[in-house]
Amino acid sequence: MEQLILVMARALVDHPDAARVVAREDGRGIVYELSVHPSDVGKVIGKQGRIAKALRTVASSAAVKSQQRVTIDIIS
Repeated sequence: MEQLILVMARALVDHPDAARVVAREDGRGIVYELSVHPSDVGKVIGKQGRIAKALRTVASSAAVKSQQRVTIDIIS
């Protein structure tokens, strides 16, 4: 799952080497923290959060197979 999120994020940003994904587990399930270069945060979030929502939808759809709850937090 981390690789999927990383590949999608790197395709969107100008600084793909700065993209990082860290997984942790909490009460919400598995939380993936996506950090990108500060100038690329807007590109990952998109207008009105549309790209961030799409990233979360793809990750949630991929996690259905393993019956896990997945959340993506975007960190600058």
